[in-house]
Amino acid sequence: MKRYSLLTPEDAASIINNNDMVAFSGFTAAGSPKVVPIALAQRAKALHAKGENFAIRLITGASVGAQVDDELATANCVKWRAPYQSASVMRKAINNNEVEFIDMHLGEVAQMIRAGFFGEIDVAVIEAVDVTSDGRVFLTSGIGNAPTFLEHARKIIIERNSYFSSRITEFADNLTLLNPPKRPVIPLYGVMDKIGKPYVQIDPAKIIGIVETNQADQIDSFTTNGETSVLIAHNVEKFLLNELNSGRIPNTFLPLQSGVGNINNAVMCTLGKNPDIPNFTMFSEVLQESVVDLILTGKVTGISASSLTVTPGKLQTIFDNMEFFSDKIVLRPQEISNNPELIRRLGVIALNVGLEFDIYGHANSSHVLGSSLMNGIGGSGDFERNAYLSIFMAPSIAKGGKISSIVPMCAHIDHSEHSVKVIITEQGIADLRGLSPSQRAKAIIGNCAHPMYKESLYQYFFKCKPSHIPHDLHHAFDMHVRFLETGSML
Repeated sequence: MKRYSLLTPEDAASIINNNDMVAFSGFTAAGSPKVVPIALAQRAKALHAKGENFAIRLITGASVGAQVDDELATANCVKWRAPYQSASVMRKAINNNEVEFIDMHLGEVAQMIRAGFFGEIDVAVIEAVDVTSDGRVFLTSGIGNAPTFLEHARKIIIERNSYFSSRITEFADNLTLLNPPKRPVIPLYGVMDKIGKPYVQIDPAKIIGIVETNQADQIDSFTTNGETSVLIAHNVEKFLLNELNSGRIPNTFLPLQSGVGNINNAVMCTLGKNPDIPNFTMFSEVLQESVVDLILTGKVTGISASSLTVTPGKLQTIFDNMEFFSDKIVLRPQEISNNPELIRRLGVIALNVGLEFDIYGHANSSHVLGSSLMNGIGGSGDFERNAYLSIFMAPSIAKGGKISSIVPMCAHIDHSEHSVKVIITEQGIADLRGLSPSQRAKAIIGNCAHPMYKESLYQYFFKCKPSHIPHDLHHAFDMHVRFLETGSML
């Protein structure tokens, strides 16, 4: 049985070489490594000071802790990054073309790694609550792509984090898929089915050593729900109740997927308080803070996700009540949590937030003014393309009214009109199902646009030459250009 070497963070960082493909565990800040990345940034700074080149290629599950990404970006330690990020310094480096960024659907990453599309993973840095001498790795709060990283990395560094209760492994359900063409059916028929193992089995010879840590995930609580978020939440509530009452959603309800953020937080709180919304399950990427409270009240009867993206205090609530929570939370690899076939089969209702929508129903969730990356497409496309109902939400205006989220043509498109079924702002609801492009334009402008922008949007639409999707290419981006020139779309 193998005895693992104990390493300092600096020892571990020294194993990583210039131009290595490095994989970090986690999904959001949950389950991502804490100390080796910081030591790696310091190593990069020291080597740069000597005039030596040092930068890695970095692949993760989704984002990692903002401090991790920002420390690495500040140290000019990353030359290539995939598939998602949410840190300000890394974002700036990407938008300055200092880091080559690959924006990907999160559900596809594991398969692309197994197929070798990105080359070999040289080193994987994986957070675990425990690892056995025969190579069983027990992950912490974020599963993400860690099982695939563990399987395919040449070398593995384990950050063994004693902050987490050993009982967190009770949530884990690790299953990795085979490559086509002989991939078997995923035998998951209910949201809470367990079909894998609580650990990931690997060759222990690949583990170079263990770095001991005791740190919580870097997750902050969301701000108090603002008026706009609450109005959006009530419109979502109104729409879902209407679908329920009309019989288009079964009276037992359907699983929900919810993105992370203040709007999604407000939506979950609002649905949780409504007695006319049946108790429901969730099939999602992330278990966020508000959902823990809904599990405690019984409104959410169970959730399948890829990470516990909750504050340390809320995580402690879970640990203090493990007898209650142990059968109500399942954490899966993201190729399972974001699997298109499962999303379609389970009939998931997807709730995601976009940056802008055009009058025909296309959605932009990743790029400001079509050029500057915010975070990335993440998993929204995995769900939006395959959901029973794909709902996108946003405030109708931003920056005090200087930006309209409804525009004639999106400057960047992540989600096409063919998959976006419903758009909801604080102004109202645009149900796009069964509508032609011209009908969609009238519904979106009339129901979702802010009053200060409705007239100009109508003017654009009615001045366009009749066609299937009426556009005037001379003026389709006038609102965007006006913002660039004057600081306002008005």
